[in-house]
Amino acid sequence: MHPKNEYLKVTREKYFRVRPRKEKTLLLDEYCGNTGQSRKYVIWKIHRGSIKPKQRKRRKEQYDGQVKAALVKVWEIFDYACGQRLKPLLETEVERLRDLGEIEIPDEVTKY
Repeated sequence: MHPKNEYLKVTREKYFRVRPRKEKTLLLDEYCGNTGQSRKYVIWKIHRGSIKPKQRKRRKEQYDGQVKAALVKVWEIFDYACGQRLKPLLETEVERLRDLGEIEIPDEVTKY
């Protein structure tokens, strides 16, 4: 756990245990002074449920390994063109490359 989050956890426990508002103010002043974080942000973090960061959602993979390998080969042949330039090349040149024997790609892979 990040040191600021550990410190926040301890401060949160103290914050909810103390009753007088002045003591809560002193706790917040101390935390903000030590961490350099904004007071409103610290109050929001204290009242928020958890300290853990959310897990990012990963996109589903569209292509399997065969398609990726073929795409890398074609990308290398066309001198690492960007996606906007590679797309029209793929549409027109893949069949020529297969006929010339430059790449060996199954028919299922060329559908993508």
